Amino acid sequence: MNLESLSMSTLQLPGQLRGILSTLGVLDLLDIFLVAIIFYKLYEMLEDTRAITLVRGIIFLLVLTLLFNLLNLHAIYWLLSKTVTLLFVAMPIVFQPELRRALEHIGAGRFLAHSSFLNDEDAESVMQELDSALREMSAVKTGALIVVERNMGLNDICRTGIQVDGLVSKELLRNIFFVNTPLHDGAAVIRGKRIIAAGCLLPLTENRSLSTELGTRHRAAIGLSEQCDALILIVSEETGIISVAENGHIHRRIDSAKLRRYLKPIFEPEKMSLKEMIKNWRNKKK
Repeated sequence: MNLESLSMSTLQLPGQLRGILSTLGVLDLLDIFLVAIIFYKLYEMLEDTRAITLVRGIIFLLVLTLLFNLLNLHAIYWLLSKTVTLLFVAMPIVFQPELRRALEHIGAGRFLAHSSFLNDEDAESVMQELDSALREMSAVKTGALIVVERNMGLNDICRTGIQVDGLVSKELLRNIFFVNTPLHDGAAVIRGKRIIAAGCLLPLTENRSLSTELGTRHRAAIGLSEQCDALILIVSEETGIISVAENGHIHRRIDSAKLRRYLKPIFEPEKMSLKEMIKNWRNKKK
């Protein structure tokens, strides 16, 4: 392809684009809108996971493949097209946890909605019970590990423990983490206003730069927070200090006010105007 033919094909693009737009109907626009929503929700589920870097790499390779095809660079185009084909074959293996999580969201009806939101009364009750349980266990130095589920399903974690399915209460939580009981050393998983499972096993973090003061509970909490969007609450058995782990980071010495700030966005939908929503969305993108 010479420069003259390339420039001629570039000039024809606006006319071709107008031709395509003139054939679009209402159903076509609806079709495009639904596909956009699906891709957005898929991106949203992958955004806080390690898989998002792989997705960006695949998209970059696809763009390069189209560019080299346009420039008629046949050798490099052939190589990249074969590479992309192999990547698509390997995707079900590479993204197995994310695909399973997406199917769980769809099957549970949570693909377009946040299932953890509660009404004001239930949200207040859950936050109060959690705060009371943590304070009482902290006072007597009872170790505890509590996972609060957000958007990403934790059914695989729940299967490693004992199914409970009971309402969140300080009495139940204190019984679960009572010293020398079978469920004491595992984690309890909370979904909405219910404790789904207890005695669950969490993956340990591989971060070697953590303080030696952090024991197995803290390392397990950080490890899970590196892999999903859950909020993990920890009570130290040695010091009674209450900590919170999220997004691979741990925050220690959490008081009641700070705990409520962490929990409120999980259980209560944020009430804001359309203008505030747009402003927050822009701030997140910066």
